[in-house]
Amino acid sequence: MPFTKIIIHAVWATKDRLILMNKENKDAICEHIRSYSSSKSIHLLNVNGFQNHLHCLLSLSSDQNIATIMNLIKGESSHWANKNLQLSEKFGWQDEYFAVSVSQSHFDVVNNYISNQEEHHKKKTFQEEYDEFIKNYKFES
Repeated sequence: MPFTKIIIHAVWATKDRLILMNKENKDAICEHIRSYSSSKSIHLLNVNGFQNHLHCLLSLSSDQNIATIMNLIKGESSHWANKNLQLSEKFGWQDEYFAVSVSQSHFDVVNNYISNQEEHHKKKTFQEEYDEFIKNYKFES
């Protein structure tokens, strides 16, 4: 059996970045994603977000890839949200997502950042955060 430790920080937004997650809905979606991930052997280390986006920290096994995992989490959670939450309109996620590797030396910083999303977004909007990710990781937008 191979020994791997590939830690990924992934971020994705609601369709059209609509604000569809009040605290109660966001917490319910995160809890559902935790449960679903566990049932599918997805090693979810943390998940949290704010109003129109989520962050997660996960560890990939040697037989997993980020595209499949994101497809599973996003697809299933939007289906679940539409079926189980009181929403003002149909819930969905944007197709794209942001994902980068996280070194073990930065694990605690990223994990704390994800855990403290509500506090973080008192100072910075999701668009500012997104633009910073694109710039810092040299993605082309």
